[in-house]
Amino acid sequence: MTTTEKHDPFMAVRISEYRSLMVGRFLFVVGLRMMGTLVGWWIYNLTNLPFAIGLIGLSEVIPAVSLALYAGHIIDISEKRKLLLTGVFSYGFLCCLLWLLASSYSSAHLSNQTIANCIYVIIFFTGIARSFTGPVFNVMIGNIIKDKKLIQNATTWSQSMWLSASVLGHALAGILIAYLGNQGTLSVICILIAIAFTIFLSLKVKPALNEKGDKRTWDSVKEGIAFVLKTKELLGALTLDLFAVFFGGAVAMVPVYARDILKVGPQGFGYLNSASDLGSITIVVLLTIFPMRKKQGIKLLLSVAGFGTCIIVFALSKLFWISFAALMLSGILDGISVVVRGTIMQLKTPENMRGRVMSVNSMFINSSNELGQFESGFAAKLMNVVPSVVFGGCMTLLVVGISWFKLPALKKMEY
Repeated sequence: MTTTEKHDPFMAVRISEYRSLMVGRFLFVVGLRMMGTLVGWWIYNLTNLPFAIGLIGLSEVIPAVSLALYAGHIIDISEKRKLLLTGVFSYGFLCCLLWLLASSYSSAHLSNQTIANCIYVIIFFTGIARSFTGPVFNVMIGNIIKDKKLIQNATTWSQSMWLSASVLGHALAGILIAYLGNQGTLSVICILIAIAFTIFLSLKVKPALNEKGDKRTWDSVKEGIAFVLKTKELLGALTLDLFAVFFGGAVAMVPVYARDILKVGPQGFGYLNSASDLGSITIVVLLTIFPMRKKQGIKLLLSVAGFGTCIIVFALSKLFWISFAALMLSGILDGISVVVRGTIMQLKTPENMRGRVMSVNSMFINSSNELGQFESGFAAKLMNVVPSVVFGGCMTLLVVGISWFKLPALKKMEY
């Protein structure tokens, strides 16, 4: 491969099947991020309780984490395309149920608390779908991109598309809620998921490498866990991400900041929700063109420390532009972590174990994001919103300090 080819930022997207996967995933994630944004705003307006926002995360994380290891085993012994289509179809069906719940008929015949409880139940089932769908996307990347020299580029593009979709989904949700209401916004989400499903139908069948499943389920699961535990760089990156996002999940409280502290309404809520993802996509695009060449471990630790600092600034800000800038910078720093972790996973994991390893990763991510959302709601109930977010930022800095001294393999990590 020539020097020019090595630095070609479009290496992976020149593969047509990979492009189809990315386009479908982009539309799918736009829909899911719109759904997440809408549900947070919807629940808060139904209950007026910050803690109720935290319960959304708990509703999703319980099934997502509980089934993660089993899902990894199933992914490794199953045909990947079929699993992907099943997961996307399930999300579409659940979105339709939310659409019915947002109707004027439901509002007239059900109390606010009953509607909120129904939302929690539906989100619980999205957690089940997520336990399979999230990891299978990453496994599909490894199945399509066979050349390891393209893995870093493919991983960076994947994160770029995901983050772009996340930014668009957050911002669109705020705008559409303001102009179309909850049910109109859910109509758009259902359409996006349907289009994504259609695109995924064009993907090639991805058979299991071990179709007979010659290992018992628990033995297979233990093999995946053991691999992660012995791969110290991967374990360190996952652990750091778990605790940093668990304590630094300020985005969970954005509905409260938008409505009651900054007073910017649903549109401002959408912009604040998209700020961190906008920062992440900015850095991911830059890393696609100018990839990190050395000392990725140290850069990872420093970026997470900066992330914690941004959360503290956001917590204390009373001005919209400062709050937006703090969240955007936190996204830039978080994007570094995402790229480093994703690249290490793809490079270090054998193809026949990708489902299990990606599911362990999914379990860490689900734990940090959704449990972090619950922690934010619970802490807000105990200490009020602003002190709880400051506390989360400070704990993130503490986690980085401990990791610096206790995880030398992470600090020395390079690829």
